[in-house]
Amino acid sequence: MKKLTLYLADKPFAGTAIGVVLILTWGSLLGFALSRPLIWTDPMIIFLIWGMTHLYTGLFITAHDAMHGTVAKNKLLNAWMGRICTFLFMFNNYDLLRTKHYLHHRFPGTDQDPDFHREKAGFWFWYGSFLRQYLDWKQFLAAAITFNVAGIWIDKPKLVLFWIIPSALSTLQLFYFGTFVPHMGEHAPENKHRASSQNLNHLKAFLTCYFFGYHYEHHELPRTPWWLLWRTKEQLSPHTTLQ
Repeated sequence: MKKLTLYLADKPFAGTAIGVVLILTWGSLLGFALSRPLIWTDPMIIFLIWGMTHLYTGLFITAHDAMHGTVAKNKLLNAWMGRICTFLFMFNNYDLLRTKHYLHHRFPGTDQDPDFHREKAGFWFWYGSFLRQYLDWKQFLAAAITFNVAGIWIDKPKLVLFWIIPSALSTLQLFYFGTFVPHMGEHAPENKHRASSQNLNHLKAFLTCYFFGYHYEHHELPRTPWWLLWRTKEQLSPHTTLQ
């Protein structure tokens, strides 16, 4: 992983290539999952749900990198990569996400931060507040139409298992590892990002949220693409870590 990302680090096409690979892998696994016979005792179901969840998270992380201008040097291509990824992630609105994400970086951990909620209200209240910031009726309408049209040819239980459930689980994954855990609790006054990071463990960081457990480092250098955050973590001085 290190050798590959270091090789790609100075390549202008790297962000786009990695984004395209994620999109194609997401589409291929979804197609594979929907084309298989559904046997409820098949342990492959769990693997496919986990794989789709992780790839949905990858779509969102790629869109997130596009918001910071790091998927492609060409601004138009960068924006369209972001729009494609958010569209595939259950018809999200890229422009809305980008506007609110900028507010998150400008006012982290404050009442002006759309991603933040006083954690004393509890995890689920914060999660609900987080979802309300980014979901709208148009997404639900598009998802409902797609579900019912696709259901003409594809068994609806498959669509629920491999299309809907993984997208919902991915929002939990993104929220828990990329927002709740890094920004919860009190932070030192000198911590301008009001964020902390998980301990150094690249495998865990990748599997949990594409290295976004290294969250202080992301706020410190937001134009670092996700696949180079491990290097940023190694280079920056240690900050408050999460157990």
